[in-house]
Amino acid sequence: MSKLEGKVAVVTGASKGIGAGIAKALAREGAAVVVNYASSKAGADAVVAAIVSAGGRAVAVQGDVTKAPEARGVIEAAVKQFGRIDVLVNNSGIYEFAALEDVTEDHYRRLFDVNVLGLLLTTQAAAKHLGEGGSIVNISSAITHVHTPTAAAYAGTKGAVNAISGVLANELAPRKIRVNVVSPGFVVTEGTHTAGVVGSDMEAGLVAQTPLGRAGQPDDIAGVVAFLASDDARWLTGEVITASGGIR
Repeated sequence: MSKLEGKVAVVTGASKGIGAGIAKALAREGAAVVVNYASSKAGADAVVAAIVSAGGRAVAVQGDVTKAPEARGVIEAAVKQFGRIDVLVNNSGIYEFAALEDVTEDHYRRLFDVNVLGLLLTTQAAAKHLGEGGSIVNISSAITHVHTPTAAAYAGTKGAVNAISGVLANELAPRKIRVNVVSPGFVVTEGTHTAGVVGSDMEAGLVAQTPLGRAGQPDDIAGVVAFLASDDARWLTGEVITASGGIR
């Protein structure tokens, strides 16, 4: 039997990149998946089509997780469509760098609204439906300890994700709901292409620092998330797993 057979998973920000890889991996393990997106309906529909064509179950659900009613709507759509929710993957995030002199209030608030507030609102909504054995996996970043220049606000959001996850692991433990973090290193995605990292000196430097000698791919992260979502990880909560090819 597949590891997630009979489970229902919600993956936020799943229309592309790491989120799309996670949604497909959870579906391969038997989960019915809600593919959340904020604006890229075409991307989310493509992820759903790939899952369905492989014999899985999935639906695309629009929702801006920075707005409480929409975050609740994503979770409620999962319950309405599939009858329950067992796994929440908080993957929605903005990947945006700025040198210190270029940091603005808008830059800060945009990053913290999506990367931190969105996680809290979606988790708040999901916690009302998760039962014993439920699993929440939050996506952070190895940037919290790599300390890349120009990433002050972004790294701050991911440090907050790690701290919040530890608190929630303890807060939800009496209900037997687990909360863990996957902290990717550099991964080739649409986002890192758009940010100009792929093909840049920054990418070359990151790969040079990576003991396994290559950039990550979405599937490298998705497999770790699928493990944490499953009962194989039933004795893990409050953990931060760095999936970075060994970069420190």
